Amino acid sequence: MRQSLLVLVLLLVLSCQEKEQKTLEIGTYRGNIIGQENQDMPFMFEVTSSTTLKIYNADEVVEVDEITYRNDSVFIKLPFFRTVINGKFDGKNIKGQWIDADRDRYVEFYSEYGVNHRFDDKPSNKDADVSGVWEMEFNDYGNIYLAKAVLEQNGNKVTGNIRTPTGDYRFLEGVVTVDTLKISTFDGAHAFLFKAHITDSSMVGKFYSGNHSLETFVGKRNADFEMMDAYTLTFLKEGYDTFNFSFPDLEGNKVSLSDERFKNKVVLVQLMGSYCPNCLDETKFYSKFYEANKDKGLEIVALAFENAKTKEKAINGLTRMKERVGLNYEILIAQIGTNDKGKASEKLPMLNKVMSYPTTIYLDRTGKVRKIHTGFNGPATGEKYVEFQKEFNVFMESLLGE
Repeated sequence: MRQSLLVLVLLLVLSCQEKEQKTLEIGTYRGNIIGQENQDMPFMFEVTSSTTLKIYNADEVVEVDEITYRNDSVFIKLPFFRTVINGKFDGKNIKGQWIDADRDRYVEFYSEYGVNHRFDDKPSNKDADVSGVWEMEFNDYGNIYLAKAVLEQNGNKVTGNIRTPTGDYRFLEGVVTVDTLKISTFDGAHAFLFKAHITDSSMVGKFYSGNHSLETFVGKRNADFEMMDAYTLTFLKEGYDTFNFSFPDLEGNKVSLSDERFKNKVVLVQLMGSYCPNCLDETKFYSKFYEANKDKGLEIVALAFENAKTKEKAINGLTRMKERVGLNYEILIAQIGTNDKGKASEKLPMLNKVMSYPTTIYLDRTGKVRKIHTGFNGPATGEKYVEFQKEFNVFMESLLGE
C-alpha cells in the first residue's frame, strides 16, 4: 500500500513539474538587437502559440515554427538561416543573445511584451518628408559604394528599400520625427538600422549592421538616379570563352558542367549561400520557374559558398533550406568555412571576380555564356522586382526556344 502511495505521489509531482514549464505569452512584442554605439535595432514580432511566432518588416512576414523551452530559457530557431535567439524569460520578456555561430557573432537581444510600435518617436507637425528616390553613397571603412533608396511615407511612418550593386537591404520600416529618419529590419540573417539627419534634399547618417559593422552614408534626392547595369559587373576574363565547374553534391557525388545531363540544355548556374536572404529570394523564384520549365530542356544548378565551419553543418544548412523552400534543383558545395569572395574567385578562375552572392551565369544549349547577372532584385525592391521577372521570363523563353 505504501509503495502504491509513493508511486502515486511521484507521478503527481512529475505531472506538476511538466505543467509548470512556462512558455511565451501570446501577443505582440518589440524585439531589440543591440548594435554598435549601443543602438537598438528594433523589430516587431507576434507570438501566435507556444512554438510559433511571426516577425514583421513592412510587407514581409517571417514565420518561425521552432521554439523550445528549458526551465526559464527559450530557444528560437530562425527559419532558413543557421541563427538562433536564446535567452532567459519570465513568460513575457526575453533577455539574451541573437547568435550566428558560423560567423562567431553573439549579439545582445531583449524583447518588450505589449509594445506595439517599432520606434518610440511620436509624430509632429514639423516632420520631414522623405518620400521618393534618393541617391546614396555609403562609406564602409574607406570602401565607397553607391545605392538607391526608394522610400514611402504615410504620416511619420516610413517604409522602403535600399538597393546596392550586389543586392538590397530588405524590407525597411520606421519613422521620421522632425528631421531624423530611423528605419530598421530583422529577418534572422541580418539586423539593420539606418539613422539619418534629413533636410529637404539631403541626408547624412549611419548604417548599423548587427554589432559588427558601422558605415556612414550621405544621400541626395535624385528621381533619375539608376544603379549600374547588373549584367556588366561580372564577366568572363579575356582568354576564356567557356564556363565550367566540378564540385560535389550534398551526397558527395562529383558533378561537372561537362556531364551528359547538361548537354544540349539551357543551364543557369547560381552562386549562392544558405545564409544569404537575397539568395533565398532568388532561390524561391528559380525553384518555381524550374518546376514549370524543366521539361523544356532547362537545368539549374546552385554552387554554394558556405560559411559553416564544417562540411556536416554546411550540408545540414543547405538541406534545411532545400526542404523548407521545396527546392527541386541541384545544389553543389563549392566552398566551406568561409564565404570570402576572393577565395570563391579562385574556384572560378574564368570570372573577372565573384562580386556578389547571388550571381547567375546564363548558358545556352551550346554551352555559351550569354550573360551574367550580379545580385538579385527581390520582392523588397517592389517595381524593380516586377521589372526583373518580366525581363527574365522573356529572355528565358527566347533561350529555351533556340
